[in-house]
Amino acid sequence: MHDHAVLPHRAATENAVAECGWGRIIFGNSFAEVSDFAEALREEQANCRDIAIYVTNPHVLLATAPQELFLDPSHTFRLMRTDYEAQPLPSGMAIRTIQPGSDVEAINRIFASRNMVVIRPEFFDDDLETRGLHWLVAEDPQTGDILGTVMGVDHTLYLGKDDGGSSLWCLAVDPQARQAGIGKALTRTLAERFWDLGREYMDLTVMHDNEAAISLYEKLGFHRIQSFTVKRKNTFNEKLFTGPEQGAELNPYARIIVDEARRRGIHVEIIDAEGGLFRLSLGGRMVVCRESLSEFTSAVAMSICDNKEISRRVVAEAGVKVPDQVGWDGTREQIEDFLARNGSVVVKPVRGEQGTGISVDLRTVEEIETAIATAQRMSSAVLLEQYFEGQDLRLVVINYRLVAAAIRKPAAVTGDGSSTIAELIAAQSRRRIAATGGESRIPVDAETTRIVRAAGYDMDAILPEGQELPVRKTANLHTGGTIHDVTDAVHPELVQAAIAVAKAIDIPVVGVDFMVRSPSFSDYVFIEANERPGLANHEPQPTAQRFVDLLFPLSLPAEARSQRIARKSSEQKT
Repeated sequence: MHDHAVLPHRAATENAVAECGWGRIIFGNSFAEVSDFAEALREEQANCRDIAIYVTNPHVLLATAPQELFLDPSHTFRLMRTDYEAQPLPSGMAIRTIQPGSDVEAINRIFASRNMVVIRPEFFDDDLETRGLHWLVAEDPQTGDILGTVMGVDHTLYLGKDDGGSSLWCLAVDPQARQAGIGKALTRTLAERFWDLGREYMDLTVMHDNEAAISLYEKLGFHRIQSFTVKRKNTFNEKLFTGPEQGAELNPYARIIVDEARRRGIHVEIIDAEGGLFRLSLGGRMVVCRESLSEFTSAVAMSICDNKEISRRVVAEAGVKVPDQVGWDGTREQIEDFLARNGSVVVKPVRGEQGTGISVDLRTVEEIETAIATAQRMSSAVLLEQYFEGQDLRLVVINYRLVAAAIRKPAAVTGDGSSTIAELIAAQSRRRIAATGGESRIPVDAETTRIVRAAGYDMDAILPEGQELPVRKTANLHTGGTIHDVTDAVHPELVQAAIAVAKAIDIPVVGVDFMVRSPSFSDYVFIEANERPGLANHEPQPTAQRFVDLLFPLSLPAEARSQRIARKSSEQKT
C-alpha cells in the first residue's frame, strides 16, 4: 500500500457543501473558520448521514464539539487518471445513468439490505449532473433488475476548476445478484466518466478494516492518501464511535442505560454485571449507577421509598391520595376490624421491591394471616392496606417531568382446551422470559395457587379454550406482568400527582405506582414509589435518554440543549 500525502489545495469556494440525498459531503478544505465547519456538521438533517472530508486539523474541529462529532475510522484512497488502466466490462450487465421511478425503488431496496441510508424519491427529479452528481446503476439486460449502484461527485462545482478532482460514494451491490464484478464495473465506469470530463483523480473513503474492499480498490489502481474524515454522532454511525460492545451480560434495565451512554461517547465501566452496577464518566463528571438508581438519589430519598409506611405518610402530607393503611400489630382483632372496614385487603412487607411478598384482594381473615406469614419472609414489619380495584399505572418521573406512563397488567393465561393451568402458566412464563431477557416470569407459589383456586380451579384443571384466567393480582413485570404504554392518554391530574410524589420525596428518578379506574380518568390512589424503576419495556418513550440527560446534560446534541433552554425560559416567564 502506498501512502501519498497529497491533499486537494485550499479551495477557492468558501464553505462548500454537496447535497447528495443520503446526506451531505462537507469539504473541509473549503472552510477557513473551524467554528463554521463545526456548525455545518451540526446542521445534519434527521435520517441523513453527513461526512466531512479533507479535514486537515481534525483535533481542532473535534475540540469544538467533542460530544457531537467523531473521527471516522475510514481510510481515504485515490485513483489517479495517469495510473488508470482501462479494461472491458464483464458480460451480463449494463451500466447506465439512474432514472427516476423504479430505479430509485430498487436502489433504496439495496441500500436497506446493506443498512445504508435510503433516499427520498423526489431527490432524483432534479437534474443531478448540473449539481455535479453522477448516479449510475448496473442493470441485468435480460431481466431489467438493478444489480448495484454508485454515486460520484464532481469536485470542480464545489472546489473550483483548479481542483480537478472527483469522488466515489454509495457503492452498493444487491446481495442477491449472481453476476460477478458488479462493484468493479460500476467503479470503472464512474472513473471513466470523470476522465471524459477532464478530471485528474477520483477519491473514496473505506472502513479501515474492510479488507475485501481495500483489496478491490488497490487492484483497480487506488492508493491511500493521508486524509481525515469527520462525522456527527447519530444512530447510523453508532457502531463507529461507541467502540467494542459492552454490557451484553447486564440485565435489560442496566443495558438500556449503558447503550444510550455509549451512543453519546460517555465512557462506561462495568463494576458488577450481575448487580447491574456500572460507572459512567464524561469530562470531569463521574457517576456510579445501579440500573436507574444513581448517586443523584439521596440516601434519605431511597430510605423513604424503601419503607412503604413512611413513603405513604410523606406523599399524603403533600396532598397525594393514599389508601387506608395500618401496620399490623400482631393481633387477629386488628385484621378483623380492618377487613370489616374495607371489605378487601392488600398485605405487603414494609420493605421490599418487585412485588415480592405482596398479596392482593384478600377477603377472609385466614387468607390475610397466610399472606402475613408470606410477607414476613421479606420484612418482619407488615402492612395491611385497603384494596383499590382497578388498573395498575406506573408513571416514570425523571427530573420532575413525566417521561413514560404504562398500564401494568397482571399475569394471565388463556385456555386451549387441552392443557392444564399449570402447563399454561409454564408456557406463558417461558414466553415472558424470552420477551424480557429473563426478567419476567410467573412464580408458581402460594399466591398463584390461591388466585387460581379463588377462580374455582386447581392447577391440574384444564382451562376451556379461549377462556382467560388471571393467575396473579399484582402487575409487576418480575411476576409475569405485561406493560402497555399509555403516555399519550394519561390524565393531567395523574401526571401532576406523580410529580408531587417525586417532589415530596425529593427524588430525581422514580417510578410512581397508582391504582386507577382508567389512565384517562383523574381518579387514583397511591400505591408506592420505586427508587430504581425499570427503564426498559417502555418503548417508544425515551426513558434511558432522559435519564442520561439528567446525569450528563452536556451530552445532549446542541439543538436539544437549545430547545431545553428555550423551554425553561418560557416556563419561567409563565
